[in-house]
Amino acid sequence: MRFDGTFTDGWMRRFAASASATEAELTALDQQAGDGDFGVNLTTGLDATVRALNGAPTGSLAAAQQPLQSAATTFLDEVGGTSGPLFGLLLEELALAAAAGTALTVPALAAGAGSGLSVIQRIGEAAPGDKTLIDALAPACDALNSRGTDADVRKALAAAAGAAWDGVRNTAQLRARRGRASYLGERATGVADPGAVGIGLLFASAGETVTALAPFLTCLSASLPGTETRPRP
Repeated sequence: MRFDGTFTDGWMRRFAASASATEAELTALDQQAGDGDFGVNLTTGLDATVRALNGAPTGSLAAAQQPLQSAATTFLDEVGGTSGPLFGLLLEELALAAAAGTALTVPALAAGAGSGLSVIQRIGEAAPGDKTLIDALAPACDALNSRGTDADVRKALAAAAGAAWDGVRNTAQLRARRGRASYLGERATGVADPGAVGIGLLFASAGETVTALAPFLTCLSASLPGTETRPRP
């Protein structure tokens, strides 16, 4: 398989489908640890991304960069809240790294994710352990960097997703030091950070559509309305 624009187009569409399928769960999490608007903001941005992809000119899928740049532009221009611009910056760095060639490579993914991490840390002034999306993105970057230059893109993204979900679960044990959750103190303990969950969805959607968060949150799934504790797949 060639990891060109057809692949990244499908990735962004699956990301949109994942956000739509889990919007209620994302909202429930953010109602406990934030403003309650993360699910809506994420789906709004990704719905707009899909519309932009549908309106893209013929031939735009020749390069892996184009769908990623469409998603980045949409998030930066149209999505409010704190997380929208941060996801836009990450997607923009992924797009810039992918611009080196028509096909996406593991080194490009690692470079783009790493640059996105650096930009987000600089702008958001957050660090690992602050209970933010950094706690999922940093381990995902480590997973990508651990892969060889000739590694399979799908397997590398799957490894990044697994590392991100591990980071998501770890956020539940952290006391928030940044963002809206920092004002809640101990009340946010035991709740996964919604932004970190969004990072898990981003990387997981490279391979499949995520239809429910509970299987990825294991013991935390009891806090989500209408779910029960289930083992991680």
